[in-house]
Amino acid sequence: MRRDAMTSCGACSQQAAARRAHERSHGDVRVRGSPLVTVKATTVSGESHQVAEYALFFLLLALPRHTRHQQLTPVCTVRPTMICIALEYEQGGKLKTRCVDLLDLGPQSDVEQVIHKIQEVEPLVTASRLDSVRSIVHRLQEKQAKGPWNKVQIEKVLPVHRLPLTNVEFDKPGVRFLTGSYDRTCKVWSTSRGEEELSLEGHRNVVYAVAFNNPFRDKIATGSFDKTCRVWIAHNGQCLHTLHGHTAEIMCLQFGPRGRLLATGSLDCTARLWDAEHGDMLTLFKGHTEEIICLNFSTDGRVLLTASLDRTVSLWDVNTGRRRHNLVGHSGEVNSAKLSWDGSLAVSASVDKTAKLWDVGSGKCVATLTGHTDEVLDICFDSSGKHVATASMDGTVRIFDTIQHRCLTVLEGHEAEISKVSQYVQNIQCTVV
Repeated sequence: MRRDAMTSCGACSQQAAARRAHERSHGDVRVRGSPLVTVKATTVSGESHQVAEYALFFLLLALPRHTRHQQLTPVCTVRPTMICIALEYEQGGKLKTRCVDLLDLGPQSDVEQVIHKIQEVEPLVTASRLDSVRSIVHRLQEKQAKGPWNKVQIEKVLPVHRLPLTNVEFDKPGVRFLTGSYDRTCKVWSTSRGEEELSLEGHRNVVYAVAFNNPFRDKIATGSFDKTCRVWIAHNGQCLHTLHGHTAEIMCLQFGPRGRLLATGSLDCTARLWDAEHGDMLTLFKGHTEEIICLNFSTDGRVLLTASLDRTVSLWDVNTGRRRHNLVGHSGEVNSAKLSWDGSLAVSASVDKTAKLWDVGSGKCVATLTGHTDEVLDICFDSSGKHVATASMDGTVRIFDTIQHRCLTVLEGHEAEISKVSQYVQNIQCTVV
């Protein structure tokens, strides 16, 4: 879709655009001793189950010396989109969270290997804590073994906005979520209570892209059709910065993994890198010839991927701003693209009814994934990077093996197009939007 077709008139251009687009310091440590913690798991069906009540082990967190007398409250969370051990603590009077992801944990995972990986992430987890770690991992596996949950039920219908929603985004532990809307606002919600906490107002046009700066969760970014991005303080809704520079609608944004950098993509064919702390633009990524509709950082924050309606995907060096590779091969517009967790592979979904698998190091196409009879709207990796799911206008989702490049299964049952597909722990779920 060309830019002139997307901007022919006010409301129509917005709808057309929407249709196409879809943290270690080594200071002293202080922790409290053995509180009793209730662990809850929320299933896909929306039901909340008390799994166990037990003395949760402490992930020893290295804190600067001036925070040594602050209270740390550890929390173990299980969510549909992730499994992690989360630690909430106060530092300098602010509530912060540090998470240890267990992305590869499954019912058959080797517990000792999992514990070894946790120790690599949190080296201050000493030998005296390993029995507690082992107990928690076993409990998580027991919960996983009870799945999958194959029923999706509506728990609550929220009177969210006056006009249609554009996007929904959870924070990392799933405690809060954001909704963007055509009514020019972004609202912050409590997941457990289903209540509105904040309404972020100030944009002069549609709020299309929203994000938390996970895992810290102290900032929120909103991208709008008014050509600006705003950075907000997450606990009180105060606007920290309004970022000017794009000359057309902002369609996508994402914080970097350390939470300081923010990338935005626009219909002006450019992406921009910002310092979210000070509101300064750092880098202009220029090279696409059509609108950018998707972007994401690599896990280490060194690479930024952008996908464009010019049928290409670009891989940029975040430090230098130079384009490492331009991934060319699709014969139609690119709808979505993602990087694998380890950053070695990228996938792209296209109007040409195919998905392509790319080697990030060389920029070469590894495989073309075929089988859909209509355009591929969305795509994602599982946490291991061994499987890819594609969602299509043909009403199906296909699961591909990224090693042998085979289609493993076709998920059928929807009566209309499937616009979104997302990772669910070891499995993949699809969502009709």
